[in-house]
Amino acid sequence: MIRVRMFAISLTWVAISSSVISAPDLSRYREFQLGMSLVAVAQQAGITPEARVLHQPALIEELMWQPPHRLDSLAPGDSVRKVLLSFHHGQLFRIVVNYDWDRTEGLTTQDMIEALSAAYGPATLQATEISASSSRLSTDRDTIMAHWEDPEYSLNLFRRSYASTFGLVVLSKRLDGLAQASSLEAIGPDEQEALRRAIERQQKQADEDHARQEKARRVNKATFRP
Repeated sequence: MIRVRMFAISLTWVAISSSVISAPDLSRYREFQLGMSLVAVAQQAGITPEARVLHQPALIEELMWQPPHRLDSLAPGDSVRKVLLSFHHGQLFRIVVNYDWDRTEGLTTQDMIEALSAAYGPATLQATEISASSSRLSTDRDTIMAHWEDPEYSLNLFRRSYASTFGLVVLSKRLDGLAQASSLEAIGPDEQEALRRAIERQQKQADEDHARQEKARRVNKATFRP
């Protein structure tokens, strides 16, 4: 009986260990890993470490990487158009991937989710809106099509509101929080108030949309017949 119990415990531990070992890594996108230094990212991407400064004295910088063009026109090109890499005091905290329209034309949201799930595991779908440039005020409203998350990192597949193109935001929760706090400290009172009002308007709209959808859901769920 003791041997059977110990064997069962061993099997349980192996199962847990396997799930931990095979857990998807949400901190990486291709060769880029959140937390890398600006110099290391530039070396990895093969670009000069001359970042655009977004905020001072709170040092928030941005590098842009574009995949090299293939000389062979018959070979398929890279699906990525450009990648924006954001740094807070020299640490990579956010990766915004913009996919090429020509390389994603005709792909459905489910196609994109399946491709990303192969690397990041099952997604949790959401119907909300974000700004892809979340650390600075933006008028762009982008719909999240799928969401991946763990205690440290967050990853969102989004679709542009103004074009039928997909994008991806990969971020470190801790570093992104520090960057947003630094950004608020760097801007003046008037800009902070404008940002606060914009956030409140977006939240109010999201709450109204949710209430409307929930009301419609209750009605349609009761009457829907497949």
